[in-house]
Amino acid sequence: MRRNDAPAWFQQRARAAWETFLATPLPGNKSEPWRYSNAKRIALDSLHPASEASEADQQKAITLSQGVASVGAKLVFLNDRLIHASAEALAAGVEVLPFSEALRTRGDVLEQYLMKREAELGSAKFAALHLAHVSAGAVILVPKNVTQELPIEIYHWVSGENAVTFPHTLIVTGEQSKITVVDHHGSLNNEVTQSIAVADLVAGPGSKLQYVNVQEVERKANALHISSTSVGRDAEVQALQLQLGAAFARSESVSDLIGENSRSEMFAVTLPVGDQIVDMRTLQNHAAPHSFSDLLYKNSLADQSRSVFSGLIQVAEGAHYTDAYQKCRNLLNSEDCEAVSMPGLEINADQVKCSHGATSAPISEDELFYLKARGIPEKESRRLIELGFLEDVISRLGNEALIEDLDRRIEAKHG
Repeated sequence: MRRNDAPAWFQQRARAAWETFLATPLPGNKSEPWRYSNAKRIALDSLHPASEASEADQQKAITLSQGVASVGAKLVFLNDRLIHASAEALAAGVEVLPFSEALRTRGDVLEQYLMKREAELGSAKFAALHLAHVSAGAVILVPKNVTQELPIEIYHWVSGENAVTFPHTLIVTGEQSKITVVDHHGSLNNEVTQSIAVADLVAGPGSKLQYVNVQEVERKANALHISSTSVGRDAEVQALQLQLGAAFARSESVSDLIGENSRSEMFAVTLPVGDQIVDMRTLQNHAAPHSFSDLLYKNSLADQSRSVFSGLIQVAEGAHYTDAYQKCRNLLNSEDCEAVSMPGLEINADQVKCSHGATSAPISEDELFYLKARGIPEKESRRLIELGFLEDVISRLGNEALIEDLDRRIEAKHG
């Protein structure tokens, strides 16, 4: 299960994770973290670790790995194996390492930060399976006072019927540093596959970390993404989930604001169609005073699709002067789609300002009439209104090249 050259601490944690996986029951429908959802959709009994892909598939994956026009570095994985790596514009001292290499050369960093946060939003069993099998992904380390101007892109492809992959991303930013990282998850062929991905984001004091996760696997596939963010003193983290593919997609995002004056922004855009299901669980955990968080999730649903959102703002004792917001908005484009939203607050401190809410509504008839009255056909009018509804989230990234690439992917889904 593990290479013999992996550090002893890692082999021990992997074995312990496997035992935890075996001992942990699959969550049932009555489990609160899986309310309105179904963990049985991740059919583990029928899956097997992805095997090495053919040369033709490797070349196809490399060709398809195209995002923003200019990047600082790019890693391309197919079936949890690195098939391409480039680093043309990395700032001095920035390290972009394949997971296997980081185990050998930066094991001290992995031992300190790898999956130290419990997966408490419902997928502890799947997180344990990930840790037991993880062998591929990216480890990105940014030194103190270093700004990485161009984004880092990571591509995770999967091929093979009933294949499962375990991509991992670990990002650690030093004091007063800055970086943008984009994870892409895709299917190479129209097959039933499963991705169980984990991201650990660690923002040091005064640093700025922007992270985007783009999920575009095939409609037969399933995708699970678990992210854990730690935001230090005066640090800022901006994280976006873009959910475009999968029959069943689930994301679990935890943001721990552990430093005073820390800031966390959590965004999501989903466009489920057909019978797609998108299940999103979040936690904004304020552990320090004078911290700020803002969550904005927007879902545009069509056909018989479903979305589930369950989010909690948690303010710990002593985390005074917390400023936290949470909003989930659903655009209903058919009479058969369904959006379930469950925002929540848990406040244990004084002098806080927190608000949460959720809305669900069809396209405004007034907006539709306005566009149609100017000669725009109804189908195109609806598309423009939907894109405008979602662009409010994408535009908050503030990176024109990245926004352009994400807009292109969103429009392609309409295609």
